[in-house]
Amino acid sequence: MALTLSHTTVNALDAHAQSVWWADLLGYHEDPSDPNLPGHEECMIFSPDESHRLLFIEVEDAKQVRNRVHLDLRPTDRPRDEEVARVEALGATVVQDCRTEDGRGWVVMGDPEGNEFCILRSDEERRAAGDL
Repeated sequence: MALTLSHTTVNALDAHAQSVWWADLLGYHEDPSDPNLPGHEECMIFSPDESHRLLFIEVEDAKQVRNRVHLDLRPTDRPRDEEVARVEALGATVVQDCRTEDGRGWVVMGDPEGNEFCILRSDEERRAAGDL
């Protein structure tokens, strides 16, 4: 393999606020030896096992159009619809509801700055529907 993914970078108006919001959403943490603080132009958070990192970098311009890249998130301990409600309570908004009558589908959501991500069905829901 010639390349490995280092991290995913997200442009932000407020890198610190975005890093805190996404850390709460995903259960990620900051590097205790290099904490993220208000006013920092770059803020990194790490997955619990540190296999994935998200880097938030401040930019001057707000999001204008649909993301070219987004994260698809799969709940690990609850059904999709319960996770959508939890994420809305954290301050996300529903951008597009792509759920179908048979229980399949996903929900496109926006973080507090409008960056889009999707909430998919859990593996348990996919197994119960015979999709896994």
